[in-house]
Formats: sequence, C-alpha cells, structure tokens
Amino acid sequence: MNAFSTNTAATQTAQNANNRDVRNLANLGERASTSRVLNLSHIYLTSAREKEYQLRPFFRDSQLNKCILVKHTLRANERDLFGRTKRTATKIILPFDPNDLKLGGRSILVNQMGFDGFCRSYFGIDDIMSIPDIQILRLLDQLPSLDPFLVREHLSRNGFKPGSCYLKISPFDVQRMVGFANAEIERLVVTAFGEGFAGDAGVKLTGKILADELDKELAPLRRVLRMSEDEFSDGIFSWRGFLYFKWRHLELQDEMRKVLEGLATYQPQGSADEALKEYLREVRPRLARKIVDAIANVGRTMAVYDQAYHALVGGENAGPFRRFLLDGPELFFELGENIGILSHIGSFWSYRMSQALDHQRLTPMEYADILMDFEDSLAVVARDEDEKQA
Repeated sequence: MNAFSTNTAATQTAQNANNRDVRNLANLGERASTSRVLNLSHIYLTSAREKEYQLRPFFRDSQLNKCILVKHTLRANERDLFGRTKRTATKIILPFDPNDLKLGGRSILVNQMGFDGFCRSYFGIDDIMSIPDIQILRLLDQLPSLDPFLVREHLSRNGFKPGSCYLKISPFDVQRMVGFANAEIERLVVTAFGEGFAGDAGVKLTGKILADELDKELAPLRRVLRMSEDEFSDGIFSWRGFLYFKWRHLELQDEMRKVLEGLATYQPQGSADEALKEYLREVRPRLARKIVDAIANVGRTMAVYDQAYHALVGGENAGPFRRFLLDGPELFFELGENIGILSHIGSFWSYRMSQALDHQRLTPMEYADILMDFEDSLAVVARDEDEKQA
C-alpha cells in the first residue's frame, strides 16, 4: 500500500505546505547540498545493482529506500504542525518516478502531527516502535544535518549500518570541493606515487577519492599506509570525511563572519518593551562569543587530523596517519553536530535577512525569536564541550 497516496490530514497538509519543493525535485537532485539532502532516489538509479546496496539497505522498505530526505527550514505556516517549538524538520519526499524527478512527488515531515498515524497506515502495523525504518527516521530527525559522516556515526551508535554506497558526498559538493581537496591530497599522493602524479593526474585521483571510486590505481597509496583492502576502504571514507569537514569549516568562517557583522549592526523595526530591549542588548555579544567558540572548537578537532597528515607528508611516517584514519570516525559525531549547527545558523540568517530586505525589517520580537533559536542550538555545542572537559 502506498501511504503517500492516502488522504490523511498529515500527508495532505504536508503536500500543500511543501508543494514548491516537490515541484522542484529535479533541481534538488542536480544541486543538492550534502548537508541538507540525502538523495536515496539518485542512489537507487546509480547503485541498485551493487551487492552492498541490496545486502545493507538504508531502509528495509523498498519504496522508502528511494525517497529523498531533506533538512527543511520550517515556514511560519508549518510550525503549527509540531507540538513544540521547532524551526528545522526532516522531510521525506517520495518521487512519483525516480527516473523523472520533474514529475514531482509527495511529502511528509518526520514527527509532525499525525506522523504516527501515517506510519501505522504505511506499514500496516500498530506497534510502530518496533519498525527499524521508523527508528532510523527519528534518529535522522535528531541530527542538525545529513552529512554522510555524521549520519553513519549516529546510525552506527544505534545499531544501524547501511552500506557505504548510501553515504557519499553529493556530486554537486564534490565539484565544489575538488580545488580545495586537491591541494590537500596532492602532497600525500606524491608521497605514494611520485612526482609524476602532481597536476592533472593528481586531480584525477582526487576526484576518485572524493567520489568513493576506489580502484587499482590507488593501490600504491594503500601500500604506503600499510592497510588491508577493507582497512583502506574504511580509511579512505574517514579521510574523505575529514576533508569534507575541513572544507566546510573554511566555508563556515565566511558565513559566520556575515552573521557576526549582522549581529553587530542589524536594527529591528518597531516598538519593544524594556525587557525585550534588554534581552537584545545582552544576547547579541553573548551569541557572538558562542559562535566564535564553536568555530574554534571545530578548528581544534581538525588540528588533530592536520598533525597526523603532516607527520606523513613531512616525515613520510605513515603510522600516525594510518591510525588516525582508522580511529578518526569517533570524531565525526562531534564534528558533524557542531558544523551542522553552525550551518543552520548561517543558512537561516541568510534566509531571514534576505526576506527582511525584500519585504520589511524584522520586528524586535521576530529578531529575538531568531536569536533565541540560535542560542538554543549552540547550547548543544557548549554542553558537548563541557562533557569533554569533565
């Protein structure tokens, strides 16, 4: 039974609220951000015949395993779909035809009102707590982003291990990353392959590493790192994760600079009582410090990777880098969570400020609402840092 075709209040409301995104599925597939979109529909088209795809599916339900998952910033009319204050939700979009996304699809938000009823209807069972696919959806909804390295670590901690074919950097982000990643990869590739693999040859290998296309060409690198084939596959996934997070860390610094400048200069329009004025005076410098601290926390974690990397390319000592690649995924949850929260702040600030410029300035209450959301999000970063130091 296709529950996405039913006329329950939950699915119907979601369809009406999100019809613009559903109509733009083709664009979503072509320019999907890794952190915002997990496109299982595209993975079905490219990997369905792979043994790993069949033996270790992301979702057990075949229809759900072709969906598109999106971290969606809720519009004002969508917030009433939830029983508590929420600004970002995980949207499930099921294309009508994975081969032609222009045909659109249907959607629902995880944990919106009526979601449990939808799940009972979809799976044909009352005890939905026992359904692994629903557990995975709720776990994904806990995350601030859909970065594959964060998703893999979070699901693994909870007993779910989908195949690596489901957890890749999007082709759109691979293209954007190549210039940055090649400078990082080239020195290590030259260490393994020799000077002949600088330049265009190195760029080709960079593309293979980022796109998870391991083949015999990378065998010399595996030998330098003294890894078995399975260890090398896991190690390259780990390396790709740290390259991705390092790239995002650099991008975020520019995004956060705009947020910090806005916190210092933006003036809402309209009247406010003294309590609200006092909150806005106090929260802006406090929030700015928390953002700077969060960026610095990510930088300190990435420095651990840099030390291991430089030990290899500088002294040709493969041991620390090899060990780091095997143990590094333990850091993915912390990195992914922190970067996901900062990404949310940057994208939501840009989204709301562009709206304010196009229409009218935010009222003091609207502005305070945004800053409270940012503070609540950053509280997770601060709590994790306190737990580390305890």
